[in-house]
Amino acid sequence: MTHDSSHSSRGVASYLAVAALAGLLGAAGASYLRSHPASHLDAVTTHGEWVWIQRTSDSVRAYVAYPERKDLAPAVIVIHEIFGLTDWEPTIGDKLAANGYVAIVPDMLSSRFGMTPPSPDSGRKLMAQLTPEGITADLNTAYDYVNSLGSVRKDRIGVIGFCWGGGQSFRYTTNNPKLKAAVVCYGPNPDTTTLGRIQTPILGVYGENDARVNSQLPAVARLLGENGKRFEADSYPGTGHGFLKPGRRGSDTDQVDRAWGRILSFFKAELQ
Repeated sequence: MTHDSSHSSRGVASYLAVAALAGLLGAAGASYLRSHPASHLDAVTTHGEWVWIQRTSDSVRAYVAYPERKDLAPAVIVIHEIFGLTDWEPTIGDKLAANGYVAIVPDMLSSRFGMTPPSPDSGRKLMAQLTPEGITADLNTAYDYVNSLGSVRKDRIGVIGFCWGGGQSFRYTTNNPKLKAAVVCYGPNPDTTTLGRIQTPILGVYGENDARVNSQLPAVARLLGENGKRFEADSYPGTGHGFLKPGRRGSDTDQVDRAWGRILSFFKAELQ
């Protein structure tokens, strides 16, 4: 493993001061912070760093955020949307760290393409070239890395994903039975023939106005229930697909805080 010394707009390490952060992050970061005022930032200072996790023939780039606590912390893997790793996902890592978790945010494009390109459209096109096997391998790399950290409680690892990442969070539970908790944020469901492999408690977070995804839920919930699996699905009024990210339908309502309260309560019950 090697450390990435660059401090790009994605490297949101702490919330000491908005002005100082904007200076460190440059024009792109300053623009993001102007649109997300200090009232939205976590008060707890966390430590964040970029790492390259070396493998035999490639490596995975990831942002890792650490909480300030004296005891060992559980960890959470954060899976980004279809556009690749953007400025937003590291802020989720910092949010989780501020609530007591070591968070790792892997760039799912990095093992094949170096890192996510600045253009969302370019990122989406590259994401379409990923394979389920490759995605699972990268998530396993992230899992093994945080599970090996001296500051992490061994085997107390969860996962959360958003949109595309929500679908991958769900799918990853069918491939890694060691996961202790999974949160699926408005992501599509995995192949129903794989649901019997799930050993992980799952919380689903869904926008009320997202029939494309929600229409699948009754059948999946029924199948999981028949197999004795724990699956809770919450729907948030007045919200649409992707509502936890700024700029999406419902992102300016109190449903965001309500959803995050539910997510953090779920992780606390399953991981702490």
